[in-house]
Amino acid sequence: MQGDFLEHRQALSRLGVDAPEIRLPHQLDEIDGLIIPGGESTTIVQLIDMYDFRDALRQRSQEGMAIWGTCAGMIVVANRLTDKRPEPLRLMDIEVSRNAFGRQVDSFEADIEFEDIDGAPFHCVFIRAPVVNSVGESVKVLAALDDGRPVAVRQGRMLATAFHPELTGDSRIHEMFVRMARAPK
Repeated sequence: MQGDFLEHRQALSRLGVDAPEIRLPHQLDEIDGLIIPGGESTTIVQLIDMYDFRDALRQRSQEGMAIWGTCAGMIVVANRLTDKRPEPLRLMDIEVSRNAFGRQVDSFEADIEFEDIDGAPFHCVFIRAPVVNSVGESVKVLAALDDGRPVAVRQGRMLATAFHPELTGDSRIHEMFVRMARAPK
């Protein structure tokens, strides 16, 4: 609905995955996984509520649909935010701070070790990025900054990254998400 969904679609297309754009809640029944992209979290949540996605997303999540939130999407799927807005979906047992690293000019890139993917550290692009402050017992930290703050987490069939893998040309995290979405429920 808003954000860098086109870049995710292109990354999935390179993997041979059909990735339709989802515009209405009933379309969630036709997919195995959903990426909530980076963008502006308040706008994304307003659109979710305007188009009555909130209950449908919660239901499909409970049914086992894989969900991946990148950057603003991490904010949207969180259980708690340190900010007063937007109202997150409360799907993943994490607490998140929006714009944790500052303004647009404070955006940065870093190579970070990432659990559950093979090969070299993942090149991460952080743009006005959030960060995970705390995780619940069932949440696995997949990647963290040198100071220990988590920037990639997984809980069951949900994934959240504070950075933008779709901007790197490295498909390893997209491949992991595709495996999550295709795995038996």
